[in-house]
Amino acid sequence: MANLNFIDLFAGCGGLSEGFLQSNHFTGLAHVEWETPMVNTLRTRLVERWGESVEEARRKVIQFDIQKTDELINGKWEGETIDKYASNNAQEAQLGLDNIIKNKKVDVIIGGPPCQAYSIHGRAKDKDSMQNDYRNFLFESFVKVVDHYKPRVFVFENVAGILSAKPKGVSIINEIHKAFKSIGYNILEPDQMKSAVFNAGDFNVPQHRPRIIIFGVRNDGDLQLNELYSALRSRICAYKPSVRDAIGHLPPIYPLNIVTKVKNKNLSHYATDSSDLFHQPRHCSSRDLETIRTWIANNMNSFSHKDAIEFYKRVTGKDTLYIKYRNLEWDKPSPTVVAHLQKDGFMFLHPDLQQARFISVREAALLMTFPADYTFVGAKSICYKMIGNAVPVNFAHAIADSIYEVISK
Repeated sequence: MANLNFIDLFAGCGGLSEGFLQSNHFTGLAHVEWETPMVNTLRTRLVERWGESVEEARRKVIQFDIQKTDELINGKWEGETIDKYASNNAQEAQLGLDNIIKNKKVDVIIGGPPCQAYSIHGRAKDKDSMQNDYRNFLFESFVKVVDHYKPRVFVFENVAGILSAKPKGVSIINEIHKAFKSIGYNILEPDQMKSAVFNAGDFNVPQHRPRIIIFGVRNDGDLQLNELYSALRSRICAYKPSVRDAIGHLPPIYPLNIVTKVKNKNLSHYATDSSDLFHQPRHCSSRDLETIRTWIANNMNSFSHKDAIEFYKRVTGKDTLYIKYRNLEWDKPSPTVVAHLQKDGFMFLHPDLQQARFISVREAALLMTFPADYTFVGAKSICYKMIGNAVPVNFAHAIADSIYEVISK
């Protein structure tokens, strides 16, 4: 059977695309993303691993705000907001998705709108519980693209918190269900959606990461939802990989005896092997080092919630309602890798007391099952963000194989 074609929306740095391409059953026609570092990262990957030319990668990976869906599809890019992206896209991309895809058949559309507005943790920390976050309704743009290209299958990935998200009293999952139904697609009923929550850790990902996978199939097509979900469930692995499996082989990064300055930046650790630009130290202050060592040496992951926040109060003098520190444990899966890692590494402390540090960009990527040769483009903080926002590659691969299995029947 010939390769199937896909479009990736909200493509980020390419976790979903990478999994689909790794399956060797799919060809990417277009990948849409609006943040420049993520766009450049995905383009770099298409060139370095998947044999695209630089110009072809610029054509396929479109930097654009998907909320302007009509312009994305049809071109006619006008206005200041749109113009600022134009120079970073090939001319064909500026003429719209239709111009890139031409007469090729779109078999699958994949993607996941930014999840922070649906995240229970995000809603808890936001002063208005994400009620006014524009991202609440980005799914509408996804629906418009699906309606235009009428793929046989779509994959909508997001956090499980979307099931309880009700901005301004409106159930998002009900709105998503109605929107896809209105364009002729069959998806699970809202009261069945809990069955669509999967843990990426069950698919050879060394991480606990529950996510909802919403499959949709055309009402006039020959595919069945239950077969897609059955195919995905059949790929659940008995073995759950650990942190050690993912990052235990990497060269250590040890603290320096004294903090030094390198190129006007403070450096608290040194890499024993500097050949991987993404496995480099992240600065810790003297207080950070003392805090990390105390936490790991005393096995404080096992402390009660009350004791953990009292420890934070002793260290910082500040009050909090949340546990602020956590180290990874060698023989367990990692907790969910999050985009917030870009600002704060204290919830992702390396397990080794002797190293006393935050995890590196490469370690975060390996916990998300990005290949060890994956190049990320951007400042270190942005790399953490794009990795935390991605779909684990092995999970994406399992989704791709499941779709191909059902379609190829």
